[in-house]
Amino acid sequence: MHLHESLSSLLAHGSPAIALTFGNFDGVHLGHQTLLQELKNKASAENQALVVITFNPHPRKILQSHAERFLLGSYGQRRKWLADAGVDHLIEIPFTRDFSTLSAAAFLDGHVLTYKNIKSIFLGWDFAFGSNKEGDAAFVKEHCRNLGVRVEVCLAYPVGELKVSSSIVRENLQQGNMEITRQLLGRYFALDGIVVRGEGRGRKIGIPTANLQLDSDIIIPQKGVYVSESACRGLVYRSVTNIGHNPTFEADKALTVETHLIDYSGDLYGENLEIRFLSRLRDERRFPTVNDLIAQLHHDIHTGRGFIID
Repeated sequence: MHLHESLSSLLAHGSPAIALTFGNFDGVHLGHQTLLQELKNKASAENQALVVITFNPHPRKILQSHAERFLLGSYGQRRKWLADAGVDHLIEIPFTRDFSTLSAAAFLDGHVLTYKNIKSIFLGWDFAFGSNKEGDAAFVKEHCRNLGVRVEVCLAYPVGELKVSSSIVRENLQQGNMEITRQLLGRYFALDGIVVRGEGRGRKIGIPTANLQLDSDIIIPQKGVYVSESACRGLVYRSVTNIGHNPTFEADKALTVETHLIDYSGDLYGENLEIRFLSRLRDERRFPTVNDLIAQLHHDIHTGRGFIID
């Protein structure tokens, strides 16, 4: 997959005929994946390259400056997931306050239709764009009516009785519903970050943990203890991850994400670590003594080691 900041850079690739879609693609959930697979099949059948236009940062970061912990993945993860979905070219348009004031027509004319070899535009069932969300499927069809560009709307992809959307994924993460989250994403939810030094208490009690530093925009699942997998240096380890405040030691400590890699020994400081959340084990709670905490952690580790991944 090739990464660009504008459609014009596609000229360096010989001005290919393209099938285009655009949106935020936060989390690249199962609905996104189904849409992209459908588009990839259609594009390939007509000898067209599949192009996705998205934004960096996510518009919510600019338009709702108070918003925290809403992204379902880092921008690096999004690129990987889109590449895995078969996208040939990814256009990441820098999203600014000025950009947000563009009308739907100005966006199409200035950032999309300047590329003259667009054959198809595909839109998600719920996507709207432009100032005040004035741009919808009907608008795009009318705007492209005399340009020879086919415009199609793709229907929502349901999982059971749920329509898949980023907001529904967020709701389930915040409730700790990891099994439903997995169904909606088509994969286990994962956090990706750098290992930083913590208080070192885990090492002192014989159960060392890796503390993950996360961007403040990335969503964190409900507090609690989770069976997980941790990927680092090309290897994957079964692990147990705690999200919370370590109340046995300190009542008002900031929220942390720390994971114990089962049967691993070594220094991970400064390494990139991806934690995949398999299942929620229990709530975080305060234990009467440190020995009670240690006993519970060993029980959690035993459960994590024997957890069956289907």
